[in-house]
Amino acid sequence: MDIADLRIALFSGNYNMTTDGANRALNRLVGYLVRNGAQVHVYSPTTKVPAFEPQGELVSLPSVAIPFRTEYRFSMGLSGGALRDLERFSPNIMHVSAPDVAAHRALKWARKQAIPVVASVHTRFETYARYYGLGFTEPLIEGIMRRFYQRCDALVAPSESFIDVLRQQQMNDDISLWTRGVDRDVFDPARRDMGWRRSVGIADDDLAVGFLGRLVMEKGLDVVAATIKELERRNVGCKVLVVGDGPAREWFAKAMPAARFVGFQSGVDLGRAVASMDVLFNPSITEAFGNVTLEAMACGVPVVAARATGSASLVTDGESGRLIEPCDIKAFASALQTYIVDSDLRAAHGKAGLEGAKAFDWDAINQTVADTYLRLIESAKGKARS
Repeated sequence: MDIADLRIALFSGNYNMTTDGANRALNRLVGYLVRNGAQVHVYSPTTKVPAFEPQGELVSLPSVAIPFRTEYRFSMGLSGGALRDLERFSPNIMHVSAPDVAAHRALKWARKQAIPVVASVHTRFETYARYYGLGFTEPLIEGIMRRFYQRCDALVAPSESFIDVLRQQQMNDDISLWTRGVDRDVFDPARRDMGWRRSVGIADDDLAVGFLGRLVMEKGLDVVAATIKELERRNVGCKVLVVGDGPAREWFAKAMPAARFVGFQSGVDLGRAVASMDVLFNPSITEAFGNVTLEAMACGVPVVAARATGSASLVTDGESGRLIEPCDIKAFASALQTYIVDSDLRAAHGKAGLEGAKAFDWDAINQTVADTYLRLIESAKGKARS
């Protein structure tokens, strides 16, 4: 059996409604599988104005907009039409990417059909609540996730550090690595553009501290703002370049009125923006991988990041960037200050990050997921014969 024999039912909570790391990874995976002869039906909430064209055959699921985060929708389960499509398609493997209502029902259906189920874990869902004053619910959310993931045959996760967390949380015994790749045609040091920097208000002799990501509180926006204020208190000069958009943009802009906000960027424009930074600041603790960290490394930009899942598996502390304990404002400020005043260190750590990023090839990475599918199907056949 090989990839061309696969019929994959993929359940996503947000397949192409927004452009985030998880969606891009899922679409790249499906694109790779389809190019190699697999059949893939993707079941997901949809929107009238998607962020990009989806890979695979997309089947819409009933959903409602999430309050206060209307760019996302919450699935309401499997409609009759989706269930009939699933039955006609007759998948030999199921892949679920978020523990939502539809995924719970799909998992129950797969168990009845004796179809193996792989779950990909893209983010630390249980940590989100703390950014909205609901941190007390974290143990409950973790328990719900554990019950869901333990019913799956295997998990795939994007970093070794995140796999360690999932094992500590006893989510599953079978967890393998599905890391992330980087588009070297887009993210390249050669895309640094001093003219573009000047056009957004960053002079040639300014040091640009960059933030890249969706502007939502769980990305650590409060930590960014507090750290920049600490640098200002120390009279350390820099310009802040914010790349991205989201519902917390107004809050972020008020917290950092001197920052340069360039909005959402994609493709070569995104590569230009990242390569034009002097250091990337990523204090988030919610990422399972940290795509923005890898993209900065591929541009030869050193990274100051939280010592958390994702970045901790990418950044070598003291060689390609700095890893700082989460929420330690003074330590974050000191790490950024060192890069701001030491151009030789910036260059050396950026070069080391660039070398480290070369190991992340998308096709080889996505083949590991296909290998997991094939292994589980063969295992299920063996159990059926015994």
